[in-house]
Amino acid sequence: MNKRRDFLKNMGALAVGSVLLSSYKFAPKKVSNAGIQLYTFRQEMLKDPQGTLKIIADLGIKQIESAASNKGLFYGLTPKEMKQTCKDLGMTLRSAHCGIDANWQQTIDQAAESGQEYLVCSSIPYAGDTVANYQKIAERFNKAGEECQKAGLKFGYHNHDYEFKVDDGLVLYDVLLVNTDPELVSMEMDLGWVVAAGKDPLAYFKEYPGRFPLWHLKDMKGRNSVEFGNGTLDIKGLLTQSKDAGMKYFFIEQEEYPAGSPASSMKINMEYLSKLDV
Repeated sequence: MNKRRDFLKNMGALAVGSVLLSSYKFAPKKVSNAGIQLYTFRQEMLKDPQGTLKIIADLGIKQIESAASNKGLFYGLTPKEMKQTCKDLGMTLRSAHCGIDANWQQTIDQAAESGQEYLVCSSIPYAGDTVANYQKIAERFNKAGEECQKAGLKFGYHNHDYEFKVDDGLVLYDVLLVNTDPELVSMEMDLGWVVAAGKDPLAYFKEYPGRFPLWHLKDMKGRNSVEFGNGTLDIKGLLTQSKDAGMKYFFIEQEEYPAGSPASSMKINMEYLSKLDV
């Protein structure tokens, strides 16, 4: 009798555990690990990089992507100073935007010294909206990927809207995707510019799964950058498909500030994300 009672008791516990496990497994997740492209705070970073990074950390930002400026990759800080400042504030310097130019090797060296993971080219190195030129660019990107790998970095490319022009029946951005080696070239998709160009990011995630480990999360109304929820970007829908994209990190970028300042706009953006279940 006691054995039967204990058996039923254990079965009941297992049933309750299964329900709890099922609920846990399918419970929505809150958005976390938000990053920022420092171009959002471009003027502030030039004036007071360490003070501005403190403001950013206080907003709950965890991942940092820098951008080239007239004071270098790190707004006047050395690579080690930039790395340590972020670390002290509980953030990680994850990536930086740059160009492939005469200082390319120096850029690689500084990026490696800073301890960042990605080095992202933010403009095409050769002008020309043709398939032939984009094939040439893809070849250069593959080489850049090899050069970055030797330094312990991953190379990426960040799009705007001009890459979605068509030549000889082909979308130029697609030419880049087809002709670059996924092992050498990561794509940082600027979601706002893709939508502004009349394209669907989800279609790219489906066609090229896993090719987009980095995102720029940017809401836009037409061609103007706005706070989250005020533009046409389906932020929740995109985040729910992040696995298909292969997304590892996303960086919020805002270029104009309807709310009045970068900090005011970012506060709205972070509050918006805090209310999302994905």
